[in-house]
Amino acid sequence: MPELRQDPATKQWVIIATERAKRPEDYLRHSEKMGYPDYDESCPFCPGNEAMTPPEEFSYRREGTGPNTEGWWVRVVPNKFAALVPDGSLSRIRENGFFRSMSGVGKHEVVIESPVHNATIGTMDLRQVEEILLICRDRFNKLSQDPRFQFVTIFRNHGGLAGTSLIHPHSQIIATPIVPLHIRHRLEEAMRYYDDNGECVFCKMLAEEVEIQKRVVLETEGFIAFEAFASSVPFETWIMPKRHAATYGSISTDDAKEFAAVLSRVMKRIYVGLRDPDYNYMIHTAPFKDADENWYHWFVQIVPRLTMIAGFELGSRVFINTTPPEAAAEFLRQGI
Repeated sequence: MPELRQDPATKQWVIIATERAKRPEDYLRHSEKMGYPDYDESCPFCPGNEAMTPPEEFSYRREGTGPNTEGWWVRVVPNKFAALVPDGSLSRIRENGFFRSMSGVGKHEVVIESPVHNATIGTMDLRQVEEILLICRDRFNKLSQDPRFQFVTIFRNHGGLAGTSLIHPHSQIIATPIVPLHIRHRLEEAMRYYDDNGECVFCKMLAEEVEIQKRVVLETEGFIAFEAFASSVPFETWIMPKRHAATYGSISTDDAKEFAAVLSRVMKRIYVGLRDPDYNYMIHTAPFKDADENWYHWFVQIVPRLTMIAGFELGSRVFINTTPPEAAAEFLRQGI
């Protein structure tokens, strides 16, 4: 029969709809993305088109090459169509003494992940994935030094259903002067668990998944990838460091390389096993002011776009998942 499950970190409920259950193979489809060329002369992110983007913020490139020229292998530029802009006032404005607003101050950057137009995390070599994660760490720490910003979101959209408009592999970084409400809720629940139990809820979750094993996809000395107990969608996968750390900015170079190896293997399996589905992934991390807290723990959440959100989910915020996470984990373990 169907089962209601609660996420221990957020208290959010989901429905595991076993009577509607789909096997992992039921999501397989032909992916047109696999037929894209490795270079597109009209793509602003392809080498040789550096003038089509705003001037770069930072890059990893060959010695002897200058900014905004060819020779890079990872490049960070301001988003040409930024959601937020660096200049403006942080003062709150009230309309009729009730409605609150403020200038859209922030920083919106694009990480161009590879010179290869049709690459993705699931096909890149390990060194390239390492470089992406390291440059994201460096940009995170750079943005954390700006006193106007409280929080940074690092995310990747892959495919039309995930919200991407450009095929070329890229992720995005947005710094905001506020902490989003659902992030505050997650933080408050984590703090409440710590106050009640004297330990981090994410560390406890990690330990339970290691002991149970049935939702574990991949485990290394320092990281674990698993299907979330209360997965909101089929194949929702978390990757979490075993060493407690509240913020992604604190990751060491060695740990970033191990993280890259885990992320690469998991994304390769999703790419091959599910035939390159559309997906989002997000690095969940603490606000800058909470970087050293014991009650929060950074992690990556991978959300494949295999199903559609409908009226019940929008109305109740309770998601219906038609593939039990245990079955998804068993499928992903094959070939890892």
